[in-house]
Amino acid sequence: MSNNAEKPGDLPFWKTKTLAEMNDAEWESLCDGCGLCCLNKLEDWDTGEIAWTSIRCVLLDGESCRCSDYENRQATVPDCIRLTVESVEKISWLPPTCGYRLVRDGHDLYWWHPLVSGDPETVHQAGISARGRTISEEGIDTDDYEDYLVTWPLEVGEGK
Repeated sequence: MSNNAEKPGDLPFWKTKTLAEMNDAEWESLCDGCGLCCLNKLEDWDTGEIAWTSIRCVLLDGESCRCSDYENRQATVPDCIRLTVESVEKISWLPPTCGYRLVRDGHDLYWWHPLVSGDPETVHQAGISARGRTISEEGIDTDDYEDYLVTWPLEVGEGK
């Protein structure tokens, strides 16, 4: 082992633990605060294909990209999907930059992830987040969601 090699005890938890092995604080810290998972999506009933919109959940703050009522979100938004080890294994639409998806798939976190950079603003500075790109779902009829289709949630992080 060279002097520059990281020893197992020096590795951050996301490199040494599975999602199931993480404690609550570690689990919560995997969220990079991008807000992408809180965008409304449309699913094609025939193909299962997911189309993203720029319409954010009523609870998502469009600037901070954080839930305004995280602890009670499922009472306010009953179809809010709580990320668990089980749901992360099944959900196909997690953004390609999502910390949960990256760890699930055996990849490292990006340089801008707050756990790596030490700064919750780097996800926004790197252009990864939904900050400034969305509109609240309040007052938008679901029949009009197709008018707000976007591809950028799947493109963020490309080449980053």
